[in-house]
Amino acid sequence: MLVVFGIILVALVLFALEPVPIDITAIGIMVALMILGSSGPVNFTGISAAEGTSGFASSATLTVLAMFVLSAGVQRTGIIQILGRRIARFTRDSLSRQLGATMTLVGPISGFINNTAAVAILLPMVTDLAHEGGTSPSKLLIPLSYASMFGGMLTLIGTSTNILASDIVARPQYLGRPFSMFEFTALGLVVSVAGFVYLLTVGRWLLPERIRAQDDLTEEFGMAEYLTEVVVREDSPLVGETVQSGLEETDFDVDLVQLIRGNQVFLEPLAPKVIQAGDVFAVRTDRDTLVELLDVEGLDLLPDVTVDEDELEQAEEQENLVEVVIAPGSFLAGETLASTNFRQRYDATVLALRRGGDVIRQRMDNLRLRVGDTLLVQATGDSVDRLNTNRNFIVAQEVERPDFRRSKVPLAVGIVAGVVGVAALNVLPIVVSALAGAVLMVVTGCLKPAEVYDAVQWDIIFLLAGVIPLGIALERTGGADFVAELIVGTSGSLPLLGVLGLMYLVTALLTNVISNNASVVLMIPVAFETARQVGGDPFAFVLAVTFAASTAFMTPVGYQTNLFVYGPGGYRFTDYVKVGTPLQLLFAVVTTLGIAFIYGV
Repeated sequence: MLVVFGIILVALVLFALEPVPIDITAIGIMVALMILGSSGPVNFTGISAAEGTSGFASSATLTVLAMFVLSAGVQRTGIIQILGRRIARFTRDSLSRQLGATMTLVGPISGFINNTAAVAILLPMVTDLAHEGGTSPSKLLIPLSYASMFGGMLTLIGTSTNILASDIVARPQYLGRPFSMFEFTALGLVVSVAGFVYLLTVGRWLLPERIRAQDDLTEEFGMAEYLTEVVVREDSPLVGETVQSGLEETDFDVDLVQLIRGNQVFLEPLAPKVIQAGDVFAVRTDRDTLVELLDVEGLDLLPDVTVDEDELEQAEEQENLVEVVIAPGSFLAGETLASTNFRQRYDATVLALRRGGDVIRQRMDNLRLRVGDTLLVQATGDSVDRLNTNRNFIVAQEVERPDFRRSKVPLAVGIVAGVVGVAALNVLPIVVSALAGAVLMVVTGCLKPAEVYDAVQWDIIFLLAGVIPLGIALERTGGADFVAELIVGTSGSLPLLGVLGLMYLVTALLTNVISNNASVVLMIPVAFETARQVGGDPFAFVLAVTFAASTAFMTPVGYQTNLFVYGPGGYRFTDYVKVGTPLQLLFAVVTTLGIAFIYGV
């Protein structure tokens, strides 16, 4: 038991600090359990190789994998974007209508496709909605994330946490059966209504206005002092050199945004262009660097020369400024713009980087990127399209995609409805119906075969596979019994309802620091044992843990959707604490009372 607690302690620290991605931490947990278990030279954890790797064959892991494919199939039809645009017509510049529309749209959708996918799809629409209505995106994006969590609790398939919890409680030592498709929908509706009312009243007042809506992204990122245009003089030492050797590989902190030469405007790739006298470069740099650059490289500021207005208009027409968010699971997390050759790889120039409430406009090349960082990018239309279809990024403005398969809308919606219906009627287990639905998405042309693998968030799959054995070890070594005794002991003379509420709060605090999936794996054995010791209904205690693990409102790291909106909303860590803490306490009360009223304790 002590060995397992030691592994859990190390895992909690690694999950919270993320020196390595959480999926790598999860695989490390799995390996440690096997090495220190019955498959290794010593037996401290009781975990064999078969049990250690059982997460990869778990029905929960396979169901989540299939749900990613189903979500991608729906996404490729463009139906969610169509719904979003229709709803946006009625919101105009009213914050109340914008909030209501955002939550009403994402909530139900999150019940039937993965809620992280729902936020990724709707983020561009909500950002555009804010800009068009003159509303700060900060007023809408936290509600988008929170409402997706509410919606995820409406059905079994709304979140990976629900699916994992269902798989765990189906074991003989627990409930001996999985959750049904709509088993906790009534409770999900109750907490959703409570959450909607909170965000439309108290939450609306607490939500910050970190970003002021601007028509121009350069104004929004405060780029006025960092963007300027220079012209190459006849006597410049740069004449005859390539852009790469003359300007990009210097020690100056400068980025070239575009080149105007005669009647032509060039965006990326600029590196191979040979510099000529009279070339006009738009550059990103600070004032001190600009002065030095003008002196050393033989350049003049644009006001000292004449440039045809038509050329400048043409340059502006070719500009594509977009916000690009580093998505969870992106290979760029932990890397730098320099190490990934971002400019060359994507033919795009990063003008600024927003990390929470901070905007960084200087010396970005060697800054390590994090999930949720928002890059202000200028690129050609083709490059923006490529970024938009790349799963490493979320483009935070709507980009018209000509490849939406709108003719497949009825098929994709029908397949998801079929998966839900077959599982709800117990015709087939959810893992079978979900995998069958994933196959049908390909067979019917809603998804191309090559798109299936890109649709899956493999970091989540490896996270699930890695943490599942941890729950087995906790239960087998008596760790769950020990923690349950601590909870029962500290609850003192609390009534049964109070112990249930305490279980919710413990899980909620845990899930705000570490992964929601890791929280549910650790706490379900504890919940079951606590219910046994206090004479409560195990189903009620397991349900409290499941809901608490899926509603992490207090930190940006507690849930993936919170990280999605962290950069685009310009939020600070404290914003989640301020808005999320009252909501977390409200949910503790509403969920506990809802369970008692609907299911009994």
